[in-house]
Amino acid sequence: MQIITTKAELEQNVQACKMKGQTIGLVPTMGALHEGHASLVRRCASENDVTVVSVFVNPTQFNNKEDLAKYPRSLERDAALLESIGAHFVFAPTPEEMYTAEEMNEPFRFDFNGLDSMMEGAMRPGHFNGVVQVVSRLFYLVKPDRAYFGEKDYQQLAIIRFMVGCSSLAGTFGDLQIIGCPIVREASGLALSSRNERLSAEEKQTALAISKTLFASQKWAKEPNATVKEVEQRVVDTINAVDGLEVEYYQIVDQTTLLPTDTFRHAIGCVTVYCGPVRLIDNIKY
Repeated sequence: MQIITTKAELEQNVQACKMKGQTIGLVPTMGALHEGHASLVRRCASENDVTVVSVFVNPTQFNNKEDLAKYPRSLERDAALLESIGAHFVFAPTPEEMYTAEEMNEPFRFDFNGLDSMMEGAMRPGHFNGVVQVVSRLFYLVKPDRAYFGEKDYQQLAIIRFMVGCSSLAGTFGDLQIIGCPIVREASGLALSSRNERLSAEEKQTALAISKTLFASQKWAKEPNATVKEVEQRVVDTINAVDGLEVEYYQIVDQTTLLPTDTFRHAIGCVTVYCGPVRLIDNIKY
C-alpha cells in the first residue's frame, strides 16, 4: 500500500492503473477510521481492481472551528488498518495541497435544488457546499469507476448522488457509480462514528437510547392510525427524556427527495442528538 500526499502523485498513480485497464474504487473519509469505514473499504476492494482511500479532514465543511479542531486524527493507525483490508493507495493531503488560499477563504457555491435546506443543511449552513467541494475534487483527481459512502450520513449521500447526476455536470464524472452502504452498528445498536471517540464510557451508554428509540419507532409507525407527525414527536420526546441527550432535529422524509412526507412508505427518519458536547447523527428506514 502506498501513502500519497500530493495531487500530482495521486493522478500519476491512478492514470497508470487506468492504462492497465484496471477499475478504480474510491472511499472518501476524514480518517479516525472504524469498522463502518472498514466495511466500505472491504466492499470497494471486492468490486474493483484498485482501491483508493482518502484520509482528509476537510476544513471547508466545518462551520464550527472548535468542532474542526477537536475532530480526531490518527493517520498512522488508519493506514495500518487500510493496508490490512486491501487498500492500495491512501491519499492524505494537507489543506494547502487540496486548496488555494482563495478556495479556503471563499465559500464554495453549488445549487442543491433544495436538498440542503433542511436537517443538516439548516443546522450547519455551508456544510454541504464544503462536502461537494472536496468530493468533487476527489472525483476529478481519481476519476473512479465507483465511489462508496455510508448511509449513516444519508443526506450527504443524497446530495452527492444529486451532484453526480446534475445536468450542468453531465458527463463530468464519466459513468461513476455512487454506492450507498448500510449503517454499521455496535452490538449495542449504537451507530459507529468517528465522533464516538469523544464520548466518555458513561456518555456512550447514554447514547444507546438514540438507536433504541429509532428501532422502537418502526413499531410505533405500524400502530393503527399512527401518523408521521405523532411518531416524530414521540421520538423527540423519548430521547429528550434521557438525561444527557438533547435532540437537535428529527424528521421523517422521503428517501429519495428528502422532502417531508405524510406517509411511512419509502420514508426515512433522520436524527441529530447532542450527547453532552458531542453531536451524533443516525437514521432509520420505515
